[in-house]
Amino acid sequence: MKTIGIIGYGNMGSALHQSWLNAPYNFHITSPHINTKEKPASKNTTYHNTSGDWLKNCDTIWLCVKPQIMGEACAQIKPFISNKTLIVSIAAGQTLANIAGHLHDNQPIIRVMPNTPVAVNQGLLALTPNTHCTAEHKQATENLCALSGKTIWLNDESLMNHITALSGSGPAYLYYFIEALTRATINSGLPADIATTVAQQTIIGAASLAAQSPCTPQTLRENVTSKGGTTHAALEILMDGKFEKILTEALSAAVKRGQELAD
Repeated sequence: MKTIGIIGYGNMGSALHQSWLNAPYNFHITSPHINTKEKPASKNTTYHNTSGDWLKNCDTIWLCVKPQIMGEACAQIKPFISNKTLIVSIAAGQTLANIAGHLHDNQPIIRVMPNTPVAVNQGLLALTPNTHCTAEHKQATENLCALSGKTIWLNDESLMNHITALSGSGPAYLYYFIEALTRATINSGLPADIATTVAQQTIIGAASLAAQSPCTPQTLRENVTSKGGTTHAALEILMDGKFEKILTEALSAAVKRGQELAD
């Protein structure tokens, strides 16, 4: 049975672990504040406050830390690993070369960009490897990621910042849209408790239909829109170009920040 180490147990590290609880792996998890974290009881998981000899037993180490402390995290694990240990990083902006610079020569490294829906096994996980990864490394990582949602491989690492801006950060955009839609509905006269339920379920239902339907999003939108009807009236406001411009600016800002984190 493979043994996986998880360094960092914040929102994403814990979400990934949650999605892997029933997988046939042993997990070792470390965080300086692990005792204050909510963590599931699991017979195949051991929790630690610090790095240590236990890392030597890990086939793969997942670095689930903030980009700003990547160097520190690598320095802590380096004495306990070899260049045979597969390193997987989920840190936004931290390139394969940056991470490699903190570790051993010829270290196999895979960058993965997940999003928080991995907690309910509905995530999107984009992967890109360095040249020291074998086919076995890539297959093992894909098998694990597939337990958390849909996986895609990127041959061009520079695309990772764009993936981060869309899928990595995207759930926050959608949650904000639900907030705004709920407030707008309340302002139009619907009670708050009803507005929240209706907004959330409308998003859930529409997303599910988009995922399962052979139709494009444009066709699905057109199917809802009758000329001169209520949807048509609303879309005349939403599709005046301002909304798309705001989204373009928001994604550009996220991509730019990802590039800055690599510097």
